[in-house]
Amino acid sequence: MITVAAYDIYVENLFERMRRFHSALNGAGIPYRIIGGMAVFFHVSERDHDKARFTRDVDAAVRREDLKRIIRAAENAGFAYRHVAGIDMLVDPVQPSARSAVHLVFAGERVRPSDPEPIPFSDPVQTAEGVLLAPVEDLLRMKLTSFRLKDKVHIQDMDSVGLITSDIEELLPDALRERLKEVRATE
Repeated sequence: MITVAAYDIYVENLFERMRRFHSALNGAGIPYRIIGGMAVFFHVSERDHDKARFTRDVDAAVRREDLKRIIRAAENAGFAYRHVAGIDMLVDPVQPSARSAVHLVFAGERVRPSDPEPIPFSDPVQTAEGVLLAPVEDLLRMKLTSFRLKDKVHIQDMDSVGLITSDIEELLPDALRERLKEVRATE
């Protein structure tokens, strides 16, 4: 049966997963940053809620040296750690799939060897609830590094509400600045 509430349920499950992850790591004193589409959503929504685009998963940057502690804290919060196809994730055992997981990337490391930049881990921005987000500068670098279609759309979303300032742009290395120009040329 098709139901209008299906989207509400999906969104609530996504936020509940992020809150559980936050509570687990925060309670254990483990630093993290929510990254990816979820972080873009929060930053864009802060400027213009109508321009915020939703995402389908939760991504987080963590330090590799914290992984064992993360796994213990996450297990106490009902997650199960999996390393599948080169991806580290915390899955919900009730719905064990990559789509119902928190995907982990490691600060200071490249996701793919060919990536022009490693994952940054600057001081976080906090939501009103205390969830730690990667700052816009870090998100822009990650999106320009990954440079998939959805990353380009997230860059356009951030740019459309004025989050990508000239100060941020000036700090980009030439290769990433060129990619930003390419995204802006397609708007």
